[in-house]
Amino acid sequence: MTLEFRVQHDVDTDASPSLPTPTRSGFRGLLDRLAERRAAARVRRAEAQLRDLADVERLLSGARGVVERGWIQHAWFSYVDEKGRTRKASSAAAMDVAGRPLVGACLVGAVVYAAGGPHAVHSQPVQRALDVVWHALAVEEGSPVLWCPAPDVRMGRVRDLTSWNDAPSRNSADVAGLLLTAERVAVAESERIRERAVARSRA
Repeated sequence: MTLEFRVQHDVDTDASPSLPTPTRSGFRGLLDRLAERRAAARVRRAEAQLRDLADVERLLSGARGVVERGWIQHAWFSYVDEKGRTRKASSAAAMDVAGRPLVGACLVGAVVYAAGGPHAVHSQPVQRALDVVWHALAVEEGSPVLWCPAPDVRMGRVRDLTSWNDAPSRNSADVAGLLLTAERVAVAESERIRERAVARSRA
């Protein structure tokens, strides 16, 4: 006995091919192409921002690890010199720590060290990470980060972070906690960018 299955071909299915979007010509076609290019540029910018924020989040996590291993005040780094003595290095003498065992770091020094050491102090990852740390300290959590402040503003923020680190009542748990809050700020910024990209794609 042969069993025969019959399929009704006049039933609509979800697999029906969608009709291609008609291509307009002339001036309207030009506007369409410009809109497509702008949309593609927005996607590329969002992807670049998300990569940057992922780097910032990893850097902040690394800085938190540095602080948990050893935290100091009134200097950027504490290191062991060639004679086995423990030394402290301020921002002006930060290069002295290069190639030497690190004993501890302050808040700002930990971010710099996690980014690769004193030579990275002026790099964009360090600057962006410090922007996020200052935001975590001074701005209500949930507010968007304001990027790229003027150089004198950014320097003032670094002084704010240094003064906070050096307060007599401060301890390593406070500093690690601030860095953890900064990591959450970076994650929230990433979510904000994704939500904005989705909203634009539906507009």
